[in-house]
Amino acid sequence: MPEDDQLASLQIDRGEEGRRRIWPALLIFAIVVAAVASVSWFFLLRPRTPEVRTAVAREVSLDQEATVLNASGYVTARRQATISSKVTGRVLEVLIEEGMEVEEGQIMARLDDSNARVSLGLAEAELAAARSALNETEVRRAEAEVDLSRIKELVDRSVVSQAELDRAQAGFDSLVARIEQQQTQIEVAAQRVAVWQQEIDDRTIRAPYDGVVISKNAQPGEMISPLSAGGAFTRTGIATVVDMSSLEIEVDVNESYINRVRAGQAVEATLDAYSDWQIPAHVIAIVPTADRQRATVRVRIGFEELDPRILPDMGVKVAFRETAVRPGEAPMDAGRPVSARPGVIVPPSAIRKDGSRDIVFVVRDDTVERRAVTLGDPVDQDVVVMSGLAPGEAVVVDGPPDLADGDLVRVANQ
Repeated sequence: MPEDDQLASLQIDRGEEGRRRIWPALLIFAIVVAAVASVSWFFLLRPRTPEVRTAVAREVSLDQEATVLNASGYVTARRQATISSKVTGRVLEVLIEEGMEVEEGQIMARLDDSNARVSLGLAEAELAAARSALNETEVRRAEAEVDLSRIKELVDRSVVSQAELDRAQAGFDSLVARIEQQQTQIEVAAQRVAVWQQEIDDRTIRAPYDGVVISKNAQPGEMISPLSAGGAFTRTGIATVVDMSSLEIEVDVNESYINRVRAGQAVEATLDAYSDWQIPAHVIAIVPTADRQRATVRVRIGFEELDPRILPDMGVKVAFRETAVRPGEAPMDAGRPVSARPGVIVPPSAIRKDGSRDIVFVVRDDTVERRAVTLGDPVDQDVVVMSGLAPGEAVVVDGPPDLADGDLVRVANQ
């Protein structure tokens, strides 16, 4: 037998036996892969429990203030005036600038008073002349009185006739009447002097009250008049002065909500310029008339304390406040109940819309319960739920938008 055939006869045939051993291993591997794939598929496709955050509904406290109405308006000054003169004249000097504080009676400007001073001089001369004439007449009256006395003695001794006495008496009476007339003329002349002195004083413009100059409207050399008949080149005022101690707020409240406002009511004001500054204020008065065109009522609001940051014509938002009460309790005002506020407080994010209804989701034993609620007026940044929710219940404030009644949830409050 050839050597190659002998070597070939010594090899072991493993084909059938090898195949019998590989198939079970492959089957086990396939089963393991299928099991892993099934488990992975189950965990990937099974429904996940949604994660939510909750807040506890709080009972409204007895002394907690609630916002019953919001409105907007402007800071105004009860005393603000454009200061002018009584007469038309040319501005000689202006002694104020914008932002300057002035006191009552302080000189703000002067007008040209040269013509008035000339007239004043003439009136004073006329007064002096009238007084001089009176002095002369009084001397003549004294002389006439002496003559009258002498003639009376001569008549008694029958030296002169009665006619001479009558003439002396008439002369004396005439001088007495002239003195009375001249005294009246002196009074008239003195009044004329006072008139021209007032004309000069009217050309000195003074501050009518303590305040701050917010605008300067005229310059030296310009004409100023209390009327606007002088044309575009004639000013009607020197400056505008505001009494900063008279600042208050004016808001227009819709007449449908004016029943929520009353005199003395607490108000929280916020200037648009200082949005993080809450200013305590109160209602001064409700102006007893309505605007027919806008259906609003004007309300005056006073600051509890003024601050230099508060300026006229600033925009301001106001919140009319009212003390809230516990369920079943009603505060009294003049013997009548006012706005009792039962219910609980929740964050605004807890309220959801379902059509036209307001709803919340209450968490109970890892499931959510859908509740329809009735809302009241807000308290600060929260919402008052009047019915449908009890104090201490946990409501969902952050969760999936498709949350439904009975869903399992996982609370994940931080």
